Amino acid sequence: MKRYIIGAFALLVTMSCMGVPGCGIVPLIGGMAQNYEYQKLVEVLAEYEGLQDQRVAVLVNADMSTLYEYPLLSRQLSGGLAVRIQQTVPGVRVMNPDAVLAWQFNTAGWNALPYADLVYSLDVDRIVYVELYEYRLNPPGDRWMWEGVCAAEIGIIEREGPDPDFFSVSMNVTTTFPEKNVVTRDEYPQQQIEMGLLGRFIRQTTWLFFDHIEPKYPDKYQGTVPEHLAS
Repeated sequence: MKRYIIGAFALLVTMSCMGVPGCGIVPLIGGMAQNYEYQKLVEVLAEYEGLQDQRVAVLVNADMSTLYEYPLLSRQLSGGLAVRIQQTVPGVRVMNPDAVLAWQFNTAGWNALPYADLVYSLDVDRIVYVELYEYRLNPPGDRWMWEGVCAAEIGIIEREGPDPDFFSVSMNVTTTFPEKNVVTRDEYPQQQIEMGLLGRFIRQTTWLFFDHIEPKYPDKYQGTVPEHLAS
């Protein structure tokens, strides 16, 4: 209905402006229509639905230098992902993230084991394997600015898959925060940047596993997606 009203109104104004030099209403209507397009929400289907009704563990793997600088990162990511997957995927049973972290701590070289060994050792049907390849809060070489980036390969290990030693599905998620191009340390504390970046990454990652509503143009969208739709 809104699209029709805008289109009809634009046509009417265009007709009324015919022959009027310097009529500036048409560009205004064009801008309104463009803004309306930017605020559209679209339904996006799950890229992988195989977590439903399965026993699932979340494993986060990051390099030692990243974990040294951000020692709570694995716990924050695995815990946040586990909670949201449990909340949003029908019938899933997610392994307690503290138990997974304890297993990682007590299993030397766990990230060098064949994927099939991980599934059987944790005794689950699926593993959501988060291979973190970039995590930073600042631009390279500039500690006075905030420019958060969290990027990872999200691989799914299936216990009964054709070859459990390889990902059955592999997807990439890259998240940035904040949205402003230039943000200094004086504007926001580090904790707020970390929470915003991790929260956005966790939401984008869990979106891979269930049908949901999201902005058609995320970088232009100015509203808030209702929780019962976005989850």
